[in-house]
Amino acid sequence: MNGKRILLIVGGGIAAFKVPELIRRLRERGAAVTPVLTRAAQEFVTPLTVSSLAGEKAYTDLFDLTDEAEMGHIQLSRAADLVLVVPATADLMAKMAGGHADDMASTLLMATDTPVMIAPAMNVRMWEHPATQRNLAALQQDGITVLGPDQGDMACGEYGPGRMVEPMQIVEAVTAALTGGPLRGKRVLVTSGPTHEPIDPVRYIANRSSGAQGTAIASALAALGADVIFITGPADVPPPTGVTVVPVETAQQMLQAVQDALPVHVAVFAAAVADWRVASSSASKIKKQDGKLPVLEFAENPDILATISQMKTGRPDLVVGFAAETDDVIANATAKRARKQCDWIVANDVRPETGIMGGAENAVILIREDGVEEWPRLDKAEVAKRLAKRIADKVEEA
Repeated sequence: MNGKRILLIVGGGIAAFKVPELIRRLRERGAAVTPVLTRAAQEFVTPLTVSSLAGEKAYTDLFDLTDEAEMGHIQLSRAADLVLVVPATADLMAKMAGGHADDMASTLLMATDTPVMIAPAMNVRMWEHPATQRNLAALQQDGITVLGPDQGDMACGEYGPGRMVEPMQIVEAVTAALTGGPLRGKRVLVTSGPTHEPIDPVRYIANRSSGAQGTAIASALAALGADVIFITGPADVPPPTGVTVVPVETAQQMLQAVQDALPVHVAVFAAAVADWRVASSSASKIKKQDGKLPVLEFAENPDILATISQMKTGRPDLVVGFAAETDDVIANATAKRARKQCDWIVANDVRPETGIMGGAENAVILIREDGVEEWPRLDKAEVAKRLAKRIADKVEEA
């Protein structure tokens, strides 16, 4: 990132203690960092600390005559290649969404025409509050990139979404945004996780998928510069940073979300979609009736991979499916590729003894029209990086 300038706005939350490390990591990669601290941020980290690490003046006061004489806030807001808000508190997000400009940070954010990236951090109740979610939607609609938040333990003692993503994840997202990559300007869709098909309000049918592989794939594609739309069922892992997350529950909802996301250049269908659903789920919990078993009538779910692969117009340039098999992996996956009419199939052996379904590793076979490529057993993050590289190579060939 040599020669790239980042305007770093530090919000007033406990996660601000991670900002010094973030500054160090950004500067290690050659970026110049200009820090701006809100009044609340100065309760957690001092201007002297961030200024020393950044090697530049830390700005704090909108009405400082010296600062205005040296570089007015309008120029400061436009001199950077990226505006980064870390942590983005609930209050700061509300100001951004509402167009407020009553201090240095909010005025800079209103005055900038530079891309903006934020890393929210706050109490789980604050994150889930309808007002914060409305503000989040408004910011995303305005084109602001949102990193996280993650789930985890918080300083207040609670657990849940609201924990700021780690500094290195922010650095990776910033690097991808500023340096581009082979997939820069390409719109990529990734589905992930299981789907839950309701039987009644408390029971459902699902597949044994953690969502870890799809999440890793979305992250790897984003790291190569892609604009990723991540459509996920109820997964066991938090969604990746630097992508647009669309949560769904059922196969029908996933298909609708996929169709709403089109057009895209590449579509990767890593989700473990339930093949069937209960034809008529009960609106009330089904009760036991003296040993009498309930009779469930099933209906076939939509075939999302086939639906998109067989589109006559607007089909993605590259459609990648997944095949989780327990027998004759290559033969069954090859037949699936031909039947669904997708371009590639990523096949794996998910027999219980492999520990792959829901595990940390994967051993896949990439099946294309021009041949079969078997990969060794790898961490799912490494599988994702290899697949993302193959996708980037294919896109560059086109």
